[in-house]
Amino acid sequence: MIDYRPEMTKTKKEKVSADGEEAAGGSERSYQAAVAHLNPISQPLASRKLSRKIYRCVKKAARVKNIRRGVKEVQKFIGKGERGIVVMAGDTLPIDVYCHLPVMCEDRNLPYAYIPSKVDLGSSAGSKRPTCVILIKPHQDYQETYDECLDEVSSLPKPL
Repeated sequence: MIDYRPEMTKTKKEKVSADGEEAAGGSERSYQAAVAHLNPISQPLASRKLSRKIYRCVKKAARVKNIRRGVKEVQKFIGKGERGIVVMAGDTLPIDVYCHLPVMCEDRNLPYAYIPSKVDLGSSAGSKRPTCVILIKPHQDYQETYDECLDEVSSLPKPL
C-alpha cells in the first residue's frame, strides 16, 4: 500500500507559503481584489497609498509592542480613553462583530479608517491570523510615520 500523506503535506505547505508571500508582499493584486469584497459600512476607506503607510506604521508599532489587536481589546481600551488611530478591516463578516466601533471612535474623537484586507492587517502586525481591528498607539520610535497617518486618516471624510 502506498502512503500519499507526505506528498500531500508538502503540497499544502507549498500552498500556504505561496499564500503567505502573496498576502505580505503583493499589494497591487491584494488591494484591487480586496476592494471588491468590502462591507457596506467600510467608510472612510483608505486609499492604496494610505493603506501602505498604515501597514508600515502597524509594523513599526508591533515591533515595540505598542498596538492593541482584536475587537475585545480595542473596545476595552477605547472605553478606557486610550488615544491612537483605529484601523479596521473592510472585509470582516459578519459586520455585527465590529459595527459599533466607529460610533465609539466618533464619540471619543478618535480617528479611524478602513483598509481592504484583514489578512494584510494581521500579517503587518506580525500575526499569522487575520485581524479585523487594530489600535495604533503613538510612540517616539515611529512618531513621524504615526503623524503622517494621523493627519491623512483625520482628513478622510466621515460617513453620514
